[in-house]
Amino acid sequence: MSGGGLLVAGTTSDAGKSVVTAGICRWLVRRGVKVAPFKAQNMSLNSFVTREGAEIGRAQAMQAQAARVEPTALMNPVLLKPGSDRSSQVVLMGKPVGEMSARGYHGGRQEALLGTVTDCLEQLRSTYDAVICEGAGSPAEINLRRTDIVNMGIARAARFPVLVVGDIDRGGVFASFFGTTALLSPEDQSLVAGYLVNKFRGDVSLLEPGLDMLYGLTGRRTYGVLPYAHGLGIDEEDGLRVSLRGAVRESVVAPPHGEDVLRVAVCAVPLMSNFTDVDALAAEPGVVVRFVDRAEELADADLVIVPGTRGTVKALAWLRERGLADALVRRAAEGRPVLGICGGFQVLGERIEDEVESRAGVVDGLGVLPVRIRFDRDKTLARPVGSALGEPVEGYEIHHGVADVRGGEPFLDGCRVGAVWGTHWHGSLESDAFRRRFLVEVARAAGRRFVPAPDTRFGMLREEQLDRLGDLVEEHADTDALWGLIEGGAPRGLPFVPPGAPTLGAGGPGSRGAAPDPAPQSPEGLENPGSAGSRGQGLDGARSGKATPQGLEIAGSAGTGQGAEQHVDEEAL
Repeated sequence: MSGGGLLVAGTTSDAGKSVVTAGICRWLVRRGVKVAPFKAQNMSLNSFVTREGAEIGRAQAMQAQAARVEPTALMNPVLLKPGSDRSSQVVLMGKPVGEMSARGYHGGRQEALLGTVTDCLEQLRSTYDAVICEGAGSPAEINLRRTDIVNMGIARAARFPVLVVGDIDRGGVFASFFGTTALLSPEDQSLVAGYLVNKFRGDVSLLEPGLDMLYGLTGRRTYGVLPYAHGLGIDEEDGLRVSLRGAVRESVVAPPHGEDVLRVAVCAVPLMSNFTDVDALAAEPGVVVRFVDRAEELADADLVIVPGTRGTVKALAWLRERGLADALVRRAAEGRPVLGICGGFQVLGERIEDEVESRAGVVDGLGVLPVRIRFDRDKTLARPVGSALGEPVEGYEIHHGVADVRGGEPFLDGCRVGAVWGTHWHGSLESDAFRRRFLVEVARAAGRRFVPAPDTRFGMLREEQLDRLGDLVEEHADTDALWGLIEGGAPRGLPFVPPGAPTLGAGGPGSRGAAPDPAPQSPEGLENPGSAGSRGQGLDGARSGKATPQGLEIAGSAGTGQGAEQHVDEEAL
């Protein structure tokens, strides 16, 4: 017997879908329910490597942690990683299958992934008591509904009730709830069970008349009003960024353990990926982390980090254009600390040979580390374990670049020269003992009397954050009613809210009314669905319509990339 479930949709991107999904997972697991998260299609540059070596969205990995289960590729079968304004890399079932334009993805290949997506969902449902799905963008993207596989498309396929989340802090939440519902077909509306207000500030009693009027307009109740909670990192990409950035910004006021603070500047390179790497640093009392994009902002930094990026050559050009490259070279010559992670490590090397990502050929790096990088078509996806600075370290690797280290001291499969460190390992700073030892080295090189706190445990801080999310749901949502949805589905007899979904392509006065059933059908030829959905939320277009809207916003172009489609592995599609 398949388990129950719920789709958490949103009126907009960043309405709080990821946070609510994680909070519901933590609430359910605390009451003894075996629960798993699921997002059919995600577009994000923040990704994670599972233990089986699959790349998935980092938000789904954090939701799995909220559910206290091991993350797997089943939880995020399609991941789109933007590489330019016109194309994304498509990752299908944890493995990259090609590059594709938004037009190509939404033009048909996205829809073909519906069968793969529903198969993954059914496998989870056969194993867990409940599956909490996260949507993407808004379910009312009327231009993409036909190919939707992440919002109403998956809800229709699984017959899951839909909870629509709205961010009241942005304003217009009532109009957003009503408009989202009214732009859906009757079949889709029948699954929209109701609403959940996120990030409310003030007296809830003042909001209640509006909720009553919303019920009168739509026939749908509001299942909770979550208060604005500081320090949850909910304003970032995909809502819950798997990040403590919000919390650590507030904790900066905590006094340092030693006499000095330690200032960390992170270069905000284009297509920055896995910027969560710095969250563990910011969780340390007395460590101040900021993102910078000007050379002068490096002057007072005790440590400069060049983070990962999906566009190493583009990031290198950006650093040079802004004078940051020269500032980094000067810092290295002066013995001032610099850390390069993944793409940032590659930038610090002597030479980059790239016929894969940018196709720029041979490009000179900054030359501060004795490393040469050659991009390989095969992506390295790994969960390495090792030691550095005398302490145990764990991390994960996601990169096409292969490093040929020609000198320096070994450092996490990379190298160190003086106060410059470089590694392909993401997440290494989450290893507490190593992080403390690294900060001691940085403070010594920077001449700071900074002493890391001996008791900061990043894993515990992350668990506390997830418990706070669970508390928000448990204390401010009607959990009995939510469980009723998960177990029994959407209430019967929900009224239709006109005008319904417009007919595709219509625009005049006569174009209103419910459109024909837009649910995509599983096409033939899915025996190797590989690259059809690995590009992003809507790389190919016709098959993952709903997930693509969110991805298209990030990718920047819904269909302007003509050359990008030529880079797709057509056989995998």
